[in-house]
Amino acid sequence: MVELVNKFEKLYDKLSSRWFLQKDGLGGEIPFFISPYDAEDEINVMESIQMLKKKLNNAGVTVLEINLYDVVCEILEEKGGMERMFRVEKAKSKDKFLKALQSSLNIHQILIPNIDEKIKASDAKIYFLTGVGLVFPFIRSHTILNNLQNIAKEAPTVMFFPGEYDGHSLNLFGLLKDDNYYRAFNIDNIAAK
Repeated sequence: MVELVNKFEKLYDKLSSRWFLQKDGLGGEIPFFISPYDAEDEINVMESIQMLKKKLNNAGVTVLEINLYDVVCEILEEKGGMERMFRVEKAKSKDKFLKALQSSLNIHQILIPNIDEKIKASDAKIYFLTGVGLVFPFIRSHTILNNLQNIAKEAPTVMFFPGEYDGHSLNLFGLLKDDNYYRAFNIDNIAAK
C-alpha cells in the first residue's frame, strides 16, 4: 500500500507540472502516457485515481475521466438496455456473443465518436482513461489508444493499465500480451521536472 501511495504522490507531481500540462519535451510525439499497476491492486488504484482527480482539481487542473466500462454501459443502455445483452449472451455461443457485443460497440462508428463527444464537451487539462481491464476482451487497450490519437490532442491522456507496459508491449493483468503499442510513454519512467 505504501508503494501505491508513493506512486500516486509522484503522479500528482508529474501531472500538475507545467511541462506535463504544456506537453513539453515530447519530441513531436502524441501526449499519451500509460500508468501500469498490479491488477491485484485494482480497488485501491480506483480509489487513488479519484483522490488524485480531486487533488488535481483543487490545484486548478481539471480532469476528464473516461471510464471505458461506464461508456460501454451507457452505449448498451441506449441500444436496448443491458437486459437485451443478457438475453443475447444466454442465446449465443461465447464467440457469437463477443461478435454481437463488438458490433454493438463498433469502435469507429460508436465508441470513439462517443468518447469524442465527451472530450469536446470538456475543458479538461488532462484525460484519464480507466476501466481498461473491465472491458477486456471485447475492447483492447491498443485499439482504443490507436483510435484516440485522432481525437485526444488538446490535453495529455493517461491510461491506467492493470498490467505491465515496457514502452513497447502491453501485458494485461501481467498474463495476456496485447498487440504492441509504441506511441505512449510509461509515466512511471519519466522524472518530474
